[in-house]
Amino acid sequence: MLTLRLDSEQEKKLNYLADLLGLTRSEIVRKSLAVYFAMVEQSNAWSAGKDLFGKYASGRSDLSANRKKLLKDRLKEKRHAKNSD
Repeated sequence: MLTLRLDSEQEKKLNYLADLLGLTRSEIVRKSLAVYFAMVEQSNAWSAGKDLFGKYASGRSDLSANRKKLLKDRLKEKRHAKNSD
């Protein structure tokens, strides 16, 4: 059980939202806390992007280790292609 103190403006907004959504004030607070907890859990880069990592797999296992060389080579290729046009 939790007792929560709100200022009058927060209480008015909570009451309005409860009426608008047809939910109890407790339901809104519980749902709000669930969203807040999820945001806090995603406070680091890994958590925020873990569903995207590896999504567009290149099939290459050396991308992170050789990223500078690979980028340099890619830029050379682009410049060469641009100059040959």
